[in-house]
Order: sequence, then structure tokens, then C-alpha cells
Amino acid sequence: MIQEEFHFDKPIRWGMAGGGRGSQIGYIHRCAATRDRLFDFVAGAFDVDAARGKEFGENLGIDSRRCYPDYKTMFREEALRDDGIQAVSIATPNMLHYEILKAALEAGLHAVCEKPLCFTEKQAKELMELAGKRNRVVGITYGYTGAQMIHQARRMIAEGMLGEIRIINMQFAHGYHSSEVEKEDSGTKWRVNPATAGPSYVLGDVGTHALFLAKTMVPHLQIEKLLCTKQSFVKSRAPLEDNAFVLLQYEGGAVGNLWASCVNAGSSHQQKIRVVGEKASIEWWDEHPNQIIFSQQGKPVQILDRGQGYLFRDEEMVDGDRMGAGHAEGLFEAWANIYRRFALAMDRVNKGEKASKVMDSLWFPSIRDGAEGVRFVEKCVSSADQGSVWVNYAEN
Repeated sequence: MIQEEFHFDKPIRWGMAGGGRGSQIGYIHRCAATRDRLFDFVAGAFDVDAARGKEFGENLGIDSRRCYPDYKTMFREEALRDDGIQAVSIATPNMLHYEILKAALEAGLHAVCEKPLCFTEKQAKELMELAGKRNRVVGITYGYTGAQMIHQARRMIAEGMLGEIRIINMQFAHGYHSSEVEKEDSGTKWRVNPATAGPSYVLGDVGTHALFLAKTMVPHLQIEKLLCTKQSFVKSRAPLEDNAFVLLQYEGGAVGNLWASCVNAGSSHQQKIRVVGEKASIEWWDEHPNQIIFSQQGKPVQILDRGQGYLFRDEEMVDGDRMGAGHAEGLFEAWANIYRRFALAMDRVNKGEKASKVMDSLWFPSIRDGAEGVRFVEKCVSSADQGSVWVNYAEN
């Protein structure tokens, strides 16, 4: 169980770019980062409206002198302080991720970035090289992978309990945008505009979450090629898709499929992953995050519950209960778990380790994973735009 007393000698001084009043994602960032007292929330540039952002920050308890009109001012002014921020979280619309993250790395800051990391593989490569040069940690908020049972499944797969992996079925298909809700909802409006969202809507917004669930559970599988078909059922969203299907061929012969959608009318989330092996299968559904279904051929189906003594207990992500078995843990706990991993990575680098070595030895959603999401979206769009053809995944 996660121990409340654990903390660093000094918490990591932390600020936010974006995530102001009315931002659902900003709220969960703040709750997750401060849950274990590993980050100290001291500064922010919360809003394009400077006065509104300052008022919001003051209402959160931030010193008014550290509620900045924009991220550039925050990075510049905080660098002049002995107690300036050491890390920043980027919770803005997509089109700002690249420029803010680049500026943060150039300022010598660790960062946590919403996905997508950026819009192109070229930008992703530049950011990875800059993070390596500056020896900074970049975390990506694939928050669902903070759920403990994802890591129980990862361990079971690694132990060979499923046998050779054959099929991965992924989906994240909600129905909240099955009509043109962006006419009244500003939070959806920017997501369906290529200028602000980038080259994709649902593939980047929800599809990459499902993809990274698979990467977390079955890290040894590498995509060889893919085929994508995408639709804009709400016609005003074109050229961005509100529904897409992707077929995946992995190196070694395994196959996969991914359904990303916001027009699955009547669905809340339907984010599910099923990993099928030669001997058994594992399934997880984010609306029931405390359980996984383990199905062995010829035996009764088992439902495994978080916190129980029969689970693997030698890895913090499996053993990281925040409350006893039988009580429900959800999205806020999962996000707190990944922020805890971000903090552990940043602390190790602050103490002299290389960020690249930390990424190799400590699981957390990293800049490498963010870059993989960018590649996935680019390849899907390329396939669909060519008439839904197979494209090689490794080729630029």
C-alpha cells in the first residue's frame, strides 16, 4: 500500500500552463500532482485572459505575484527566483503543446504534457533530442495506465500465463459527440478544428489511450504495419474523423484492431482492451477499473480484484493500493499513480541520473510514448488518405 509518509527531502516545485477556470483536465492534473505531496504547486499561467487567470490562481491559493499572464513570462520570471519552478504541466489545447514544451525544456524544466505531444514526427524527434540534451524528464498523461490492474495484467502476460500473444482488441468508443455538440461546447469546438487539434480528432484524442494500454500490457510487441479507415459522420468535422477503425500487424505474427469513436451513441466510454494468447485471455474495461477478467481455455472465467492477496505484490504499480480491497479506486487514483512515477523519475534525474537511463529502468508514460502516439496518428491518417491501404509502421 502507498505510504502517506513517503516524500522527498523537498517536494518538486511545480507550475501549470493552462488548466484554468472550467478546465476539467486542469483539475485532475492538480489533484493528481499534489495527492502524495511530491509536488509543491507554486505558480501558473492559467488563461489567455491574464486578469481571469490571475484571479483563478489566487483562488487556488497561489501567490498573486506568481500568477502569470502567459507561459513565457512564467518561465522567465521563475528562472530568476531561488525557489522557482522545477517542473511544469501543460494542460492547453493541442496546438500549444509543442511550443510550450520546447520552451520548458529550453528553460531547464521537467514537464508533464497532455497528449498529443505535438503534431508531427519531425517535431517529436526534435523534442526528444532536446529533452536528452537538457537531461529532463517529460511525462505524458496516459492516465488510465495508472490503474493497478493494468500492471497486474502486464505481469501475468510477462510470466507467460497467456502463452504466445495472438490478438489484441482495443477500443475507446464513447457517444458524447454523436451530434454536433461543438456548436454549443467550446471544449469540443477546438478538438474538431485542424488548426487547433492537429491532423486527427478521435484517433489522437482517445485512440492513443487505447494504443498505450496495449503497449503497457504487452510491451514486447512492435507494430509492423497498419491499415486505417476513418469517417466524419458529423460532416462539419471533416477532414477530422469522429470514427476510425485500425487493423494492426505486429512483428512476429500477432494481430490487433482498434476502434476509436465519439459517435457510439448510448456509450459512456467503452474503453476496453482484450489480449488473447494461445492459452488464455485478459480483458480490462475502464468503467470497471478495479477488475480484470482472466479466461483460460476449458476453465471457469475468473474476475480478479484490485488489492487482493492473490495478485503479484513485488511491483509498486500492482501493490500501490490507496485504500483497502473492495473499495473502488478510479481515475483520480490512476492519475495520482502516474504523477507519482513522474515525480520519482524527476527526483532521480535531479540527483544526477541520466533521464534516458531512468526511462529504461522505471515505468512511466514518457516522451518516447508520446512520440509513439504521434507516429501512430500520422500513419493512420496516411493510410486512410491513401484509400485505406497497408502502410509500413517503421518507415518515415
